[in-house]
Amino acid sequence: MPFLIVPIAEGHGEVPAVPILFRRVIAELNPGVAIEPARPIRRPRATLLKEGGLEDAVKLAVFAMGESGAILVLLDSEGDCPAELAPDLLARARKARADKQIALVLAHQEFEAWFLASASSLRGRRGLSEEIEDHDNPESVQGCKEWLEGWLPENRKYSETIGQPALAATFDLGLVRRAASFDKFYREVEQICRQATLTATH
Repeated sequence: MPFLIVPIAEGHGEVPAVPILFRRVIAELNPGVAIEPARPIRRPRATLLKEGGLEDAVKLAVFAMGESGAILVLLDSEGDCPAELAPDLLARARKARADKQIALVLAHQEFEAWFLASASSLRGRRGLSEEIEDHDNPESVQGCKEWLEGWLPENRKYSETIGQPALAATFDLGLVRRAASFDKFYREVEQICRQATLTATH
């Protein structure tokens, strides 16, 4: 049985996109053991922030995980300060199941900020302009979807459910680490891979 990573996410687009990201990072890290992302458990952000909402999602993730695995919670910060919000959410998640490996990442401001950080690697993808450039400060943008839409033809709209998985499969993993929140995501996956390797050798 592979070591399972069970994501908890908030958006419909993230349900297909997050496993793609996990697979890409795991392939780059090449841990030498079988690690698979499960289908994300999706709950609206407001539900997860509410007392009991995140805890319930963690319990479902543990059920999906089986014997060995890890949980990674991925939410948008949406203007909240990650340094203030993340520790509280992580403490709640770990209190719900202190016996499990749980990590938490806030994409600052939105999941799409990661596309802004690596926009030059997305030229021509999903209708994006061949002239699109990496944003100098991607995590400062409130309205990342609208920024991306500005690089689409006039008759095209950005769609989370189509855009997130398609662009997550394409963006340059080196470029996107300019975004501090993606760098944290990468490092958390790296830590999960280490734990999976340890589990496999004991």
